[in-house]
Amino acid sequence: MDRGTDRDTPPSPGAGNGRADTTEAGRIPLAVVVVDRDGLVSHWSTGARRLFVVAKEEAIGRPAVDLLPVSGALPERPEEDEGAPFGPYAVDDNLGPDLESSLDGALSYPAAGRARLTVPGSERGEKGDASPEGWRRVDVLWWAYPLVGPGRERLLVLAADARGFPRGDAHEGTVVERIAPAFALHTDFPGADELARRLPEILPSMSVEESARIAAQVLELGYPILEFSQNDRVPVTPDWGVARRAERKARQERAARAVAAGEPLSRELADEVEDLEYTAVRERLEFLNEVSGRIGTSLDLSRTIVEVSKAVVPRFTDVAGTYLREQVVAGEGFPDGVPDTTTMWHRVALEHTDEPGRWDDVVPVGEAMPFPAHTPFFQCMTSGEPVLVPRISEEMGHAIASQFEKRDIRPLITGRSMLIVPLKARHVVLGFMILLRHPERVEFNDMDRVTGAELAARAGLVLDNARMYTYQESVAETLQDSMLPHIPPHMAGCDIATRYLPGTLLGRVGGDWFDSVKLPGARTALVVGDVMGHGLNSAAMMGQLRTAVQTMAALDLPPAQLLRNLDDLAQRLGDTYLATCLYAVYDPIASELHIANAGHIPPVLVRAGNGASELLDLPTGAPIGVGGVPFEAVRVRVAPGDRLVMCTDGLVEVRGEDIGVGLATLCESAAHPAASMDDACDTIIRALAATFSEAGRGGRKDDVALLMTRLNGIEPDDVAEWRLPLDPAGAGRARAAVREQLHEWGLAGLADPAELMVSEIVTNALRHSHSRPVDLRLVRGDTLLCEVDDDDHDLPTLLNADPGGESGRGLRVVSTLAREWGASRTKAGKTVWFELTLPRR
Repeated sequence: MDRGTDRDTPPSPGAGNGRADTTEAGRIPLAVVVVDRDGLVSHWSTGARRLFVVAKEEAIGRPAVDLLPVSGALPERPEEDEGAPFGPYAVDDNLGPDLESSLDGALSYPAAGRARLTVPGSERGEKGDASPEGWRRVDVLWWAYPLVGPGRERLLVLAADARGFPRGDAHEGTVVERIAPAFALHTDFPGADELARRLPEILPSMSVEESARIAAQVLELGYPILEFSQNDRVPVTPDWGVARRAERKARQERAARAVAAGEPLSRELADEVEDLEYTAVRERLEFLNEVSGRIGTSLDLSRTIVEVSKAVVPRFTDVAGTYLREQVVAGEGFPDGVPDTTTMWHRVALEHTDEPGRWDDVVPVGEAMPFPAHTPFFQCMTSGEPVLVPRISEEMGHAIASQFEKRDIRPLITGRSMLIVPLKARHVVLGFMILLRHPERVEFNDMDRVTGAELAARAGLVLDNARMYTYQESVAETLQDSMLPHIPPHMAGCDIATRYLPGTLLGRVGGDWFDSVKLPGARTALVVGDVMGHGLNSAAMMGQLRTAVQTMAALDLPPAQLLRNLDDLAQRLGDTYLATCLYAVYDPIASELHIANAGHIPPVLVRAGNGASELLDLPTGAPIGVGGVPFEAVRVRVAPGDRLVMCTDGLVEVRGEDIGVGLATLCESAAHPAASMDDACDTIIRALAATFSEAGRGGRKDDVALLMTRLNGIEPDDVAEWRLPLDPAGAGRARAAVREQLHEWGLAGLADPAELMVSEIVTNALRHSHSRPVDLRLVRGDTLLCEVDDDDHDLPTLLNADPGGESGRGLRVVSTLAREWGASRTKAGKTVWFELTLPRR
């Protein structure tokens, strides 16, 4: 469309006969001219130069009315005005509506017309009605489009020589008496898509945004067509007239021979050379544009590497090997410093057109290696500039092969043309690509070097974006993992399974959390919370609240009091701290749940007896951070085997859907039998996902925290309790009771260490207790748990015993022999406990 030619372009089958039922658009070379708001020419295509015989340098910046015979769309000069280069011309513009004769007016309709004008004769010997004075007559068809928008362009003019379109019907022999341009809606013709694709390409002096804006307006205002005297209409698809590759090669050889012989180039041959240069540049720009569209379709580093390699093979090269620095592959921070001979480069991709397997054994993907200073690879990575080797000589092939130890790479590279391009981002070399062409293929040249450098620059930017995303994703996952607890699958009297799912791939950190805390009396605290919002701020807030819950749970505060304290803390931290929280304490000995709720969705309890599930009816309470609202706790009786399901609202709520649907699905799926706790969690997640997918609500957007607990309980026969009076002899009675009970449970092998530790702890309790007797309890579960309670609130401290002292060794003995031990405050005083591992049965 942009490039007119000195040859007639054969019309498509439907265009030749001018029939209205044509299925293919006609083709004629077009001149393309753009006029700015001042009425000056801002774009003058090669087709315009050929049609009007005015050079681009002479046309740009001149008043359009001096150059274009466009009636009605431009302010016209009087016929006697000698400023017009064409002289008097006849105009036939009876096709379009009347337009204002000024570009400053509101030009809102397209115009079309036909002008017969006189232009200087061409040096190319073009056929026409040439006059004796060297002028010739030209029958010009033109279409004018008014342009709107932020740019300076105000008028687009398309023009063509009427001779470029056939005048007769090959079958009927009818001579067309009248051809005139006109407009039709682009949807009337299949050629509209081709026009939309080609028009931006023939406006090279404009940006992509400007050319796309002009193309959109052309298609909106109407599609250029030709009207015949039979009242048929044929759409016009512009032909930019680029010669075929064989023709371009022949012209280039002619120009080269002329230059070598020292002969001046004729105007025709000069124009051909100009066309060839333009075509070569355009083809490379098309290639780069195509590559840019094929790479960077995702932010996955591995996928991006493969895309970059496949984008250049085989169109630009036959072999493409990609190497990246070790830090980039590892997803670490941005590498510092200039690479040196110790820098390790990982071969991350290899694409080629050779037979399968030929390169795999010699240069396998995944190998890491340094490059010596004498190699072209080192030169590329240190200078950051492309390195071109027209042909790899045997000597260079031997030098390169020496780096591969026992693998002979010479047959693969010797005689090939090589181009090494750096993959850079922010002035730092991330890696490089080795491009090789087969010996029979044309060598890389300087234009290839420029193309390769531009390709590498775009690929480097895409790789850096993927690397940064991978690094940030890794940081986010590390942050989230550090904030979420790693809960053991078994606690005293219960089994636990958890799931955490991020809301989106681009935001893997959020404010949802779950937790479990070991409490005195073989009890377990179960927590699920949800900080309002997403991202790092919510994750940081979640980390603070979770730490606070753990700290207050260790104080054995009742659920309602714990939420009260957490609410006070959130208000002190700031106004933005809002969260919902569900806090439950499970007592496996009493078979009871003690639960308080702060604005959270209620938990589901699945009964083991009949398999029924229900949402527990709890006082809702206000979210944490609101302040001034009391919290209430309820006690729920449970049986061994019951399951408690606690989750955040991201699992059951999707925007636009009633939360009741999600809660009902949660109850139903939680009651579904499963082989394991993990399977039960997966069943719930799949059921909720399928429910919202069927409802047409799309994927989940919010984070999900899910905690499921099977409440196994502890049998009364596995619990032994004693109350010891404040008597110095109490320690002896405690040792005897513990030894007897362990023999009864068949745990005689634990009697000696248990008796020794119980003696030390009971002795300290009797010494520091004020008035209340000391309580001793043994619990047989997954471990042997021993707890000693007294009414003293001061927690014991592990000290270094004085060699000559009589105290300070009791807790040292406990710390050495126990699997785990600890102390915590209670309402009445404190509890000191330890655990021993049960022998395998």
